[in-house]
Amino acid sequence: MTVTKSSMRDLHKAEVLGNKRGLMSWRPQYRSSKFRNVYGKAASRELCFDGIPITKNVHDNHFCAVNARFLAIVTESAGGGSFLVIPLEQTGRIEPNYPKVCGHQGNVLDIKWNPFIDNVIASCSEDTSVRIWEIPEGGLKRNMTEAALELFGHSRRVGLVEWHPTTNNILLSAGYDYKVLIWNLELGEPVKMLDCHSDVILCMSFNSDGSLLATACKDRRLRVLEPRSGKVLQEASCKNHRVNRVVFLGNTKRLLTTGVSRWNTRQIALWDQVSAAGIPAPSRWNSGSIPLEFLLHPCRNSCSIPAGIPAPSLPEFLLHPCRNSCSHPAGIPAPIPLEFLGVMPKHGLDVSACEVFRFYKLITLKGLIEPISMIVPRRSDTYQEDIYPMTPGTEPALTPDEWLSGVNRDPILVSLKEGYKRNSKVVFKAPVREKRSVVVNGIDLLENVPPRTENELLRMFFRQQDEIRRLKDELSQKDVRIRQLQLELKNFRNSPKNN
Repeated sequence: MTVTKSSMRDLHKAEVLGNKRGLMSWRPQYRSSKFRNVYGKAASRELCFDGIPITKNVHDNHFCAVNARFLAIVTESAGGGSFLVIPLEQTGRIEPNYPKVCGHQGNVLDIKWNPFIDNVIASCSEDTSVRIWEIPEGGLKRNMTEAALELFGHSRRVGLVEWHPTTNNILLSAGYDYKVLIWNLELGEPVKMLDCHSDVILCMSFNSDGSLLATACKDRRLRVLEPRSGKVLQEASCKNHRVNRVVFLGNTKRLLTTGVSRWNTRQIALWDQVSAAGIPAPSRWNSGSIPLEFLLHPCRNSCSIPAGIPAPSLPEFLLHPCRNSCSHPAGIPAPIPLEFLGVMPKHGLDVSACEVFRFYKLITLKGLIEPISMIVPRRSDTYQEDIYPMTPGTEPALTPDEWLSGVNRDPILVSLKEGYKRNSKVVFKAPVREKRSVVVNGIDLLENVPPRTENELLRMFFRQQDEIRRLKDELSQKDVRIRQLQLELKNFRNSPKNN
């Protein structure tokens, strides 16, 4: 066979083309995500909350909590701690004399809304107390100083509170006395004390059914606890870095943490709960003092990192628990870096606009709170079921007695398709009990009798006003009767018969 120049050129082209195809076949394959085109939409100025004296406390918390009805923000105050509670529809400029929740005697360090009752919020403070507040319908009309419950059990300031994810009226608090107290709000008392930490607790996180509790501590140890027994199931040492945030990855035996290395480099790590071993994960962040935050999407195995990011982006990581890996497919744009924020629960989102997240960003220097909606661009106006899986609702799966007896249940899931309707049967009631001596950590809780709620005080005030009005009417009638009797007596004395 004769080899010509043209055939040589053809062979060379075929070889080059084959090499190119081979190189193309070796390109890494990235997992596609339906959320890769998500974009952030900031609210207009008239839909923001302006004129708010946001706290400048350096404590490592969000100082903001939001649910489907209210927005709560910790504010600067003199002579004690206070926070604002604003209905979501009341946007615009907030007046300086707007009513506050101001019953604490020290700075408020953390606030959390009850996941099952929209108008009940828990707060903790430097005054060593945890307080439960029942916000009136329509928001505050005057300053609220009386809490529905006052919980005293810590000997030092309380930095964290956390509601149980499936049980109503179960609350956890972590103090600077290195202890975690589990409170049964139906009794107004602590039912368990977890005393296994040797330093300040930085973060607490339940798993999906509330049977396990993960804690990150300043002693550079990561712990997985059984909260009802207080037993430490797993304990991992983080020698090269400090863990600031920890969260369970749904029902898997994996935990995700963020922290800072000894070289001040922010890190992300996956942990295996079974072996208590760290799994390498991307560490793409520069050095900085603001801890990384994350928001878990257990229904789609992904996680967003919205806070403490130097670059103007909101990255999303896809988690692969089966492969013990974590990939970074795309970034979600956001206007400016986020520091402190509140996150709207899933049942409070606008599903008609394909909104998958809504953040309330706190801009401390401007006294501004700016809502940012994360939207999936879709052309269809119908319900997008693929981006709205079943999500936990506001109906508890267990009672406190059931959970304390050892029962575990997954959260009750609801669909957002038909518009979520809340269960109106769940009502928070402050426990009514006689005064008695209860000692926790050497503190007598004799005075820890829950006061009346503001609504009850208002009803009592109006009843007293009605009673005072009735007594005044009765007194005026008696005065008229007395004058009539005096006139009759005078007429009787002046009658001719008596003369």
